[in-house]
Amino acid sequence: MRKLGLIGGLSWTSTARYYEIINKAVHRALGGQHSAPLLIDSLDFAEVARCATQQDWDCAAGQLIASARRLEQGGAGSILICANSMHRVYDQVQAEVGIPIIHIAEVVGDRMQADGIEKAALIGTRNVMTEKFYRQRLVAHGVSLLPADMELADRIDRIVYDELTLGKVSKESERYMKSELTDIAKEDVQAVVLACTELEMIVDVKANVLPIHDCTGIHAKAGVDFILG
Repeated sequence: MRKLGLIGGLSWTSTARYYEIINKAVHRALGGQHSAPLLIDSLDFAEVARCATQQDWDCAAGQLIASARRLEQGGAGSILICANSMHRVYDQVQAEVGIPIIHIAEVVGDRMQADGIEKAALIGTRNVMTEKFYRQRLVAHGVSLLPADMELADRIDRIVYDELTLGKVSKESERYMKSELTDIAKEDVQAVVLACTELEMIVDVKANVLPIHDCTGIHAKAGVDFILG
């Protein structure tokens, strides 16, 4: 098996989910007492989020670059950035290390293309829903996306940063997301892209009226493919 590096702490709740998905998949593939050879560099999310809140993306990039370098020096052969929103600085980080960083939107786009998805709704935090860095990569895979719903983006920001990144799961937020997904299903779309690594804490990705492409699971499984070669 090859060693995979995770840039974690973005938030710790989603990093824990990556760890679980990757190890369960490796165990299913190899059986016995096998688990995944991982290096995890877990950042202080408060410091990274402060940069993002102030729109100081060079500050955020600097923290992720330092993390990626530590993972490379530690022997990782590839890296996952365990957050959708932090892929805004992907190009800057990738340019500073000599090992591949698996882009979350690329592997999600590949999966959607393989599934024949041409029209979808992208939901996540505000920067993921509204900025080009994420949307363009999905569009490049032949996926047409609904325009961003700003009210939904603002509510997801509050749910993610006030609740989910702190490990809090509320019934109110679960009901809200279920209602929103039911409304989205009435639109002319074939699927929903769940582009926030924490949202699966309150969304049942297997029990919805529309197929849901869960970016956390798809990204983590791409890391498993690297590990197993």
